[in-house]
Amino acid sequence: MHNFWKYRVDHVLFWVATVGFHMYTRMDLFYTAGWEALASEIVIRNGLLAVMIYTHLLFLVPRFAQRQKIFLYAGSVIALIIGYALIKNIHGVYVFKSMPGAVEKSILDHTYYNISIGIFYLAFSVALYLSKEWYIQRKRIQQIEVEKLNTELEYLKSQINPHFVFNSINTIYFQIDKQNVTARETLSRFSEMLRYQLYECNGKEIPIEKELTYLQNYVALQRVRKDDNYKITFECNDTVRDFTIAPLLMIAFVENAFKHVSNYTDRDNEITIRLNKVDTLFVLNVVNTKDKIQSNGKDTGGIGLKNVKRRLDLLYNGRHTLTIHDQPDIYSVELHIRKV
Repeated sequence: MHNFWKYRVDHVLFWVATVGFHMYTRMDLFYTAGWEALASEIVIRNGLLAVMIYTHLLFLVPRFAQRQKIFLYAGSVIALIIGYALIKNIHGVYVFKSMPGAVEKSILDHTYYNISIGIFYLAFSVALYLSKEWYIQRKRIQQIEVEKLNTELEYLKSQINPHFVFNSINTIYFQIDKQNVTARETLSRFSEMLRYQLYECNGKEIPIEKELTYLQNYVALQRVRKDDNYKITFECNDTVRDFTIAPLLMIAFVENAFKHVSNYTDRDNEITIRLNKVDTLFVLNVVNTKDKIQSNGKDTGGIGLKNVKRRLDLLYNGRHTLTIHDQPDIYSVELHIRKV
């Protein structure tokens, strides 16, 4: 069934049925005016229907209907139907003149008939479109539920006793000499990250502020591990606040940058992480230098990226873009999420 929608077989069947039925009902043209008149009627009428239907589905629905611009949408649909009827009227007059002995219909009859045909096919195409969308959404929801159950099962299987972990961390924390501030801060950050993963990532979405804290703690821990030959930049615009996002969505890109950053000795190894929000568009940009012999893609640690791409498709289908550039010495990721 997936291939049925993928290769647009539904469109082919629709037009085969439409053109076939129309040809069957207008065979009188062939017997009275010849095949040229019949071919003209088939091509003009169905060509106009195709223009009307696809203009409606590909332009009017996403631009006006889905954005709640009701008056613009209604006016555009009416104009589309009237435009179809007017052009078909002109062609209808020509066709009747080419039929010997035919009783010519009035312009009012032509208009009424063509408007009726336009409304019918527009409504019929919308019904098919909604049926298709319902089927796709139903399959997607089922898939999300299955993957959610699998994720929860894996989470439960891999989860260790959190009380034991935090008690152990507290014990280690107090065993560290008070003068060793760096070690205490590092352990405290690790404890916060662990607490976040265990207790706060169970919901579908969480406040962006919590996710930012998690990323900042992760970057701070990585700074401790890296020497002065690494230039790590973390920039977050003040507009990145007061909205929610799926938990642990951005960490895969950040982890990937630290995992595959270059190891130059004669120049800086750079990692740059930028977060911004403009109106309803959230933007994450992660860039790292890399050795020319390696790749940040699927051959080196790509499983995490593959998983996060799948999550994006499931959670933000149609509302995100992910752009990855894998150049000889630079690897960059840019993620756009449109918040509604």
